[in-house]
Amino acid sequence: MSKSFKIVFGVFLLVLIVLTYLEATEKAPINWNPSYLEIDKIALGSYVLYESWKDAETHNITKVKETPFEFLSNENPKGTYFFLNDNLFIDQTELDKLLTWVEDGNTLFLSGNNISLNILDTLDLKPQTLNPGEDFKLQPYINLTNKKFWREKPYHLDQDRRVIRLEKSDSLDQQVLGVVNVSDFDLKERAYPNFIKSRFGKGQIFIHSMPEAFSNYFLLADSNYTYVQDALAYIPAGTNVFWDDHYKTGKVYNTSPLYILLNNRSLKWAYYFVLIGALLFIIFEGKRKQRSVPVVTPLKNQSYQYSQTISELYLEQKQYKSLATKYIQHFYEYLRIQYRLDTSNINEQFYKDISARINMKFEEVKSQFNWISSLAEKEEITKNELQELHKVIQTLKYKPNE
Repeated sequence: MSKSFKIVFGVFLLVLIVLTYLEATEKAPINWNPSYLEIDKIALGSYVLYESWKDAETHNITKVKETPFEFLSNENPKGTYFFLNDNLFIDQTELDKLLTWVEDGNTLFLSGNNISLNILDTLDLKPQTLNPGEDFKLQPYINLTNKKFWREKPYHLDQDRRVIRLEKSDSLDQQVLGVVNVSDFDLKERAYPNFIKSRFGKGQIFIHSMPEAFSNYFLLADSNYTYVQDALAYIPAGTNVFWDDHYKTGKVYNTSPLYILLNNRSLKWAYYFVLIGALLFIIFEGKRKQRSVPVVTPLKNQSYQYSQTISELYLEQKQYKSLATKYIQHFYEYLRIQYRLDTSNINEQFYKDISARINMKFEEVKSQFNWISSLAEKEEITKNELQELHKVIQTLKYKPNE
């Protein structure tokens, strides 16, 4: 290794170390990915809500990891089923199970930006996206309509988010509990519903279209926690709350053994240094020791070509009878393997089984097999009969199902 090469390699390694150090010590940007997991401390996680709600001991909180259908089928719970996520897409079977459960006197609480249309249609609610305000921002301002909870200065999320309002039905027993607007906010003049309570049988359903209000970021800003505290006050104190842990965007499945290494910044960069060192070792040490590996061409399967050659030989020598016999034997072998049929006893039941499997009429199947049997008994056959045998067998083997 020449001196100049060592200098270039040393400079390259130094630059690599400096860049790695700068990357490792750089302050991590705020993660705005929606999660709503109770263990996530990122901006749109729900760690603060879950822990503070548990500590308040106003309700008995139970975490539910299985689907609502499984949970409500295996248990007979009473209380409130609480769903919090950016997307809440519940299929019709699960929804029917939930609605039956609510009709018995229970409560369903749903907070999401995108809620299943089957749920909204059931409650005759129509979601609409608000346009940006005069300053082209979509920073939601929210408030609760109850005079006890109303604030003259509305709650504010100082991040541009998709703002959804709900149009309620006048024909159903519904009540607007909360309103929303965008950055040019004048709540008293322009208030759009985003939190609605609907009576359903003996129970009730709460629909909330801004899950960010329950996130870590919103709860830790100013006195925003009072909004969540007042919104959850509609759930009767002392009752059971079943926290959904199944419909969560942030739920991940860590199957890689490298998860612990890559989830820790220091271990991650140590792992990268090991890989870089191994790569450099291979590049500079492998040149002397590497040997070319000879390419060994695998043997080709010549079975088809062999069969074709033998058949051509029979045809050339006009041994039509021998060829027909082998063809019929091969056909019977196909029936034994493909359809699990006993070809040693060809009778009425055999014809019925074949007819059912290839969707061909019983009489037609029987006729074809009788013809094959009569041909097999001949001492000599013609080329035309051999060709006809081929057509008959192909028909019986590849008859398309209707």
